[in-house]
Amino acid sequence: MENRTEVTEFILLGLTNAPELQVPLFIMFTLIYLINVAGNLGMILLILLDSRLHTPMYFFLGNLSLVDICYSSAVTPTVLAGLLLGDTVISYNACAAQMFLFAAFATAENFLLASMAYDRYAAVCKPLHYTTTMTTRGCVCLAAGCYLGGFLNSSIHTGDTFSLSFCKSNVVHDFFCDVPAVMVLSCSDRHISEMVLVYGASLVIGSALLVILISYMFIFLTILKMRSGAGYQRALSTCASHFTAVSIFYGTLVFMYLQPSSSHSLDTDKIVSVFYTMVIPMLNPVVYSLRNKEVKSAFKKVVEKVKYSLGL
Repeated sequence: MENRTEVTEFILLGLTNAPELQVPLFIMFTLIYLINVAGNLGMILLILLDSRLHTPMYFFLGNLSLVDICYSSAVTPTVLAGLLLGDTVISYNACAAQMFLFAAFATAENFLLASMAYDRYAAVCKPLHYTTTMTTRGCVCLAAGCYLGGFLNSSIHTGDTFSLSFCKSNVVHDFFCDVPAVMVLSCSDRHISEMVLVYGASLVIGSALLVILISYMFIFLTILKMRSGAGYQRALSTCASHFTAVSIFYGTLVFMYLQPSSSHSLDTDKIVSVFYTMVIPMLNPVVYSLRNKEVKSAFKKVVEKVKYSLGL
């Protein structure tokens, strides 16, 4: 029998070992995180305060903002602590918790984007039946299903990863406990676990992408049949923000998870990980606010109320 010492903690390698870059990176990521939290909280408050935004589309957008805050918050504080304090050690249980929370909320965002695509399909292609299709109860059930699917998928991958034995290196070549980065450290035979990750991620991402692609296929066919220029522009503008967010989100997910671990480049993975853990959650409220007249109008209305209450 071979003597084995099980790993009780992990060391996060972080983004860089260069001391001169740690403070600038800390400042940059702190600003990104603050903008992310402020932007997404602002979007949630705007949707809650303005009755004109109490529609299915903004209900899902509010949930998207909540999920963005949650999955970014599962990672960013660890990164900031590592950059500022040099605290790169994370316990076994804390690593598992971070992996679970990040995967759960990232998967929920995946399903929310699919739900939003279906909502846009119903609004553009079936406008006369929209109110009966996208009922309050139906929207709540869809959102609940997104969260349930996220936590179920996360439970499978986190449980599968931490069912492996870790008895060799405990250095995670990433700045947080992501599934591929931790799984590669195992001294067990991880072939089955890698297949579970690839096929599971393919199923989750592929099913959501299929809903999105089919929805947009019908949307574009409907738009092409529109004779009214105003109707064409309105339909196009309602989908532009969502289509931009979908392109950014799925581009990074496909790169990270739909390839075997042997194909991963550690440095490239870090750059992509930074993008989808920190930058994308910050970009979503910007994308939706810049391309959406209703959000701009609601924001101006809130600003005017604040100015009036302050006597400005």
